Amino acid sequence: MTPERQVLDVGGVPVRVSHLDKVLYPAAGTTKAELIDYVVRVAPALLNQLKDRPVTRIRFPDGVGGSPFFEKNVPRGAPDWLRHRRLPAAPGNDEGDEGTVLDLPFLDDLAGLVWATNAGALELHTPQWSVTSAGKVRGADRLVVDLDPGPGAGLDECAQVAHLVAERLAADGLERTVPVTSGSKGMQLYAPLPRRRPAADTRRYARDLAQALAAAHPKLVVAVMRKDLRGGKVLLDWSQNHPAKTTITPYSLRGREQPRVAAPRWWEEIGPGLEQLGPRDVVRRLDERGDPFAETAG
Repeated sequence: MTPERQVLDVGGVPVRVSHLDKVLYPAAGTTKAELIDYVVRVAPALLNQLKDRPVTRIRFPDGVGGSPFFEKNVPRGAPDWLRHRRLPAAPGNDEGDEGTVLDLPFLDDLAGLVWATNAGALELHTPQWSVTSAGKVRGADRLVVDLDPGPGAGLDECAQVAHLVAERLAADGLERTVPVTSGSKGMQLYAPLPRRRPAADTRRYARDLAQALAAAHPKLVVAVMRKDLRGGKVLLDWSQNHPAKTTITPYSLRGREQPRVAAPRWWEEIGPGLEQLGPRDVVRRLDERGDPFAETAG
């Protein structure tokens, strides 16, 4: 076996890796080995987010300067220890008709994270629903609202809107919302649900919430995707609660020019001067303070 290809023992699971010195973020000089080190360090928190959810990957085999591609099914040549399950595609999917069956992977453990990172899967996206060990699809256990700033708006405006959304959610009994700076332009807000709900219910609720806030704050919030209405405003994208949609997983890397992370935050941070975080920031914060999602458990 050449030095370019190795087999790592990851918790007793043999994981094949290759070209660990390959630079995947050229602007920062960040290598595949450094990214694997990141997922190892954040694995307990990241795996909590991935638990029992099928994972859609955006792969960057040639780094962020190359051509990425979505991968929803288990790829040919995947290790035999990787858990996967054949499930019908959700209605409204982009995979074809509703009879389409997908072979979806689950990243249950550190070995799966290392395997995915070695394959250049920088971005890990998951739905708001999960699957039992017996293969039964369960309803949504969280609601997500994506805050996407339009031209002339940024994280400062997202922070203002995030507090408005959290106040509405709290008034409706969802008091444990966690803000996540997306690692791209905006933010997501995750609200754990007290009990599982059909995706149609959470989607309808998120839509009504977004429309109500847009009506109450028309100079700051918009609830429709029309580009001509978004200047200086923050779009509240409620559509990611659809069962066929996925959202960037908290603690996932992002495939941008600089290495950035979808980083869970504490509410006292959400204000003027808010910035996106990189892998080292996220590791340090976990070591020093822990996981903001841990306070929402139970």
